[in-house]
Order: sequence, then structure tokens, then C-alpha cells
Amino acid sequence: MESSRRFKPPWTLVRENSECYVVRDATGVTLAWLYCRDDAQRYSFGVGKLSSDEARRIGKAIARIPEFLMPRQGFYPRGGGSRWRADRPYHVALEDRYIREHWDEIYALCKLNSLPFNATGEVIKNDGVWRVYEFTWQMDAILFWDRFEGRWLRGSEFHYPEQPENLPSLKPLENWPKFNPRNLR
Repeated sequence: MESSRRFKPPWTLVRENSECYVVRDATGVTLAWLYCRDDAQRYSFGVGKLSSDEARRIGKAIARIPEFLMPRQGFYPRGGGSRWRADRPYHVALEDRYIREHWDEIYALCKLNSLPFNATGEVIKNDGVWRVYEFTWQMDAILFWDRFEGRWLRGSEFHYPEQPENLPSLKPLENWPKFNPRNLR
């Protein structure tokens, strides 16, 4: 699939010299300069600079931006329906029972990872009761779908895409109690 973006992927990180990393696109256009100093401790004027390791990490993160913006295969917008909106085209359904049992964890994880948690209000009765959530960004919807065992919606049917490789993981909740169904009795 040919990219229509101005700065063509893949983006690469290059160490220009001992004081600078450069991020370039596929055509060689420079996208970012990251200046660094390894001897920042010796001179007071170097305190505000990044270390070379910090500059390299930031440069690697910048170079991965096209990877996150590129649409993933198999994860299509829902494409219509009574609750579909063009500004939030990706819909994921979660089983109602799962939501009730894990509500606090779902809410906390979405808040911690800046994932939207917007319900459409739509209820689907198909092999159980499912509640639908909407997303603007495909990656947010994929992360939500993957973490909470959801069903991807395409039209009015469930769609079962394969889990993508190299999917980033969500930040975990610290000191969160594990769910134990015996505690519900």
C-alpha cells in the first residue's frame, strides 16, 4: 500500500556526530535533530542537554511514529449503522458480563493509558449481550479490543481479525487486586 504522506516511511535514526542524532525519512529529508552531551557533568553549561542515551531513545520513538499512524490490516471502520459517527468510525463490543465483573479495572486501565472509554449505548444480543464502544483512532480501538477480549464490529456483524505483530502493550495497573469470582458470593 503506497503511502500518501509527505514524509515517507520508514523513518531512521542516524548518529550524525558525537553531539547529535538525526531522524530522516525514506527520501533522506531531515525530520528532527536531537542534540546531546555525554560530558554534561563536567561543565555547568551542559546540564540542560540530553545524554546520548536519552537522545537515542527519543529519536527511536520519533522514528516509530509512522508505524503507529499506518492503518493495520483487517481492522476496518464499522462503516454505517444507527450509532455510527464519521468522527469515531471504529467500534469494539465487550460482553456485558465481562464489563460488570471488570468495570473498575477497565476504567482504571483506560484512564492510565489515555484510551477513550465512550459507550455508544448500543446493545447487541448475539451469543450473549454485548455493549459497544467507539473510537476515533484505530490504534486505540485495537489496544482496547486486544486487552479486554472484545469483538471488532464491521457493519452489524462481529469481525475476527488476527492479532497484529509488535502490538504495544498497555501500562499495567500497579497493586491491583486480581479478580476472584469467589469474592462475589
